[in-house]
Amino acid sequence: MKEGIHPQYGDATITCACGNVIHTRSTKPEMQVNTCSACHPYFTGQKTMVDTEGRVDMFKKRYAKFAGAQKK
Repeated sequence: MKEGIHPQYGDATITCACGNVIHTRSTKPEMQVNTCSACHPYFTGQKTMVDTEGRVDMFKKRYAKFAGAQKK
């Protein structure tokens, strides 16, 4: 590696808007984020992926004709 061209890599603190603090290592000593794994609905279980309107089925039906053309 060349000397003097790489940024300093050291301890870093990531602070979330919810108040969660994560200690890690980075080239930036401090970072602020809007969401983290402690407050994001996907990770907390408050939000689940539900296909309530049948969007996957609508997609498959709409593009089924193209899937047959690719197999030839």
